[in-house]
Amino acid sequence: MAGAAAEERRLATVVESWLGRPVLVIGDAMLDEWRFAESDRLCREAPAPVLTLRRRISAAGGAANTAVNVAALGGRAVLVAPVGADVAGDELHDCLDRAGVWDRTVAQPGRHTPVKRRMLAGNQILLREDSGDPDDTLDGDGVQRLLTALECATEELRAAAGGEAPTLVVCDYGLGALPAPVRAWLVAARDRYATIALDAHDLADWRGLAPTVVTPSFAEATRLLARAASRTDSHLHLDHPAADPADGPSELSVGTAPGAAGSPAVSAPAGVSGAGVPGTGAQGAAPPPAGAPLGPPTGGTGEPTPGEDRVAMTGDGLSVTGTGVTVSALAGEGVDRAVLAEARLAELRAHTGADVVAVTLDTEGAVVGGADGASRRSHSTPVPASHAVGAGDAYLAAMTLALAAAAPLPTAAQLAQLAATITVSDTGTCVCRREDLLHALGARGDDAKHPVLVAPDELAAIVETQRGAGRSVVFTNGCFDVLHPGHVRYLEQARALGDLLVVAVNSDGSVRRLKGPDRPVNPVEDRVALLAALACVDHVVIFEEDSPAGLIEVVRPDVYVKGGDYPPEMVPEAPLVRRLGGQVRTLGYVPDRSTSAIIDRIRAHGHAVVPGEPEQVDAHGSSASASASASVPGRPA
Repeated sequence: MAGAAAEERRLATVVESWLGRPVLVIGDAMLDEWRFAESDRLCREAPAPVLTLRRRISAAGGAANTAVNVAALGGRAVLVAPVGADVAGDELHDCLDRAGVWDRTVAQPGRHTPVKRRMLAGNQILLREDSGDPDDTLDGDGVQRLLTALECATEELRAAAGGEAPTLVVCDYGLGALPAPVRAWLVAARDRYATIALDAHDLADWRGLAPTVVTPSFAEATRLLARAASRTDSHLHLDHPAADPADGPSELSVGTAPGAAGSPAVSAPAGVSGAGVPGTGAQGAAPPPAGAPLGPPTGGTGEPTPGEDRVAMTGDGLSVTGTGVTVSALAGEGVDRAVLAEARLAELRAHTGADVVAVTLDTEGAVVGGADGASRRSHSTPVPASHAVGAGDAYLAAMTLALAAAAPLPTAAQLAQLAATITVSDTGTCVCRREDLLHALGARGDDAKHPVLVAPDELAAIVETQRGAGRSVVFTNGCFDVLHPGHVRYLEQARALGDLLVVAVNSDGSVRRLKGPDRPVNPVEDRVALLAALACVDHVVIFEEDSPAGLIEVVRPDVYVKGGDYPPEMVPEAPLVRRLGGQVRTLGYVPDRSTSAIIDRIRAHGHAVVPGEPEQVDAHGSSASASASASVPGRPA
């Protein structure tokens, strides 16, 4: 038990060490849309269920979800990606803003933001509709604007990190965000990044990048080996044949390749990308000899690059047919994918130029190999498919942060698998939070040594300790009289801007002077108790003055946050914060969330309220139209 506790503390130390690490994510960003419905009958027109939509949520997907996971795990994430000037693009911007990702996406007029829409009844996904055309390539102007954003974001991260070289994560899912000029720029700029992680459907396109780590699914690794075995020149990349109109969108499938029965093939099992995705796998096969083909699939279907031709299973040997790469199913049911992947790690490292290869095996975990030639195996837990969407993004984010923090490879592999595994508890796009990862390790880091509610004279010592450990401090203040969702969202956004969130709360006397004799509705003891219960709040302190200037001088925040749609220059405390070396951020309005409106509804005691007329309120909850409770701009009601 003592040894296990020591191991957990060691892993928690690594998680703490990557706080604030600068990470630039570039690639195919998309929007995940989830539509939750109920069904209790079939329609008359066809044997199909009649669905009644109950709830709709949207989340960042693809490269955007990788950036969200980096930020949630404590890194400083910047996303560069082409995004359509459309409704889906606007929703994606909102998702990034809520997650605290630095949004450096580039709007591309005429281009649609890729969207994956899922319709569910219960936990069962009934259908998925994808939009976004991989043939919708960027024009010359779009490529140039993307390169400019990439250059600026790289320098922005370097400056924010005090000259430290940032980490780069490339997410290439074949949706057109990374055309040849962008790939060439990244290869040429390789030395500007300390650590490079690559997640690509077609790894052969990236041989010149020499990444630190690649994270292919079993299917992606197999396709790379099949193409490497079939290449006829010194270049690894195998040009894709023209699409077969009979096949339609590409999927890996088990069966005989059209027109290729009995033809030779190299084994290329169909896997599922992303750690934690459901699947099954048999055990017991001995590892194949060097150069032998990989075996067949034991799980579900994977998703090759959109537009790629069908990859199918045949008898044995190697065949590259008019319908794509043909692969082997000779080994039958007795194949252990982990054993097969382990035997080919050295080849995968050679073909990708990567220091580390992590082959993900859905519910069978992952196999990881580095330059020392040793392999590491991690395990996962089977879950419904609707729980595992984006788990691979969490794996990639944690693996990247750990390697960037100079963690040993076994530690990085262990943390990456844990991050992927703990995200799959519910339906939706997976995001792993730093707090969840530390909780899974039985720790909350150094923050757990201090109580949430602290006195002003205790605060200075706490902040000094945290800053000495390399953590950035975010500070905000307000009355928080009636805590509501507007407050919660505001505080979550504020917490995402740094590593430690300190909330200063006006005392009862201060609230009366600011709001009037009938406020506060709740005494300060109740208000701070609710704030202290929020996971995003690290410390709460009460102040008696009307202004938080005294506490600002004590805390010297790296980021001072206020609510409202006015520019930071209009914040009264802005000159003081900047003189102390901090920056000021204002967070925008949250519609239909207002302390004053809640109080008015309570006082109306059943009087009719006109629906559909949301007030304009700031993120702290102050109503823009409530004359009865005028307050200092941006201060929570």
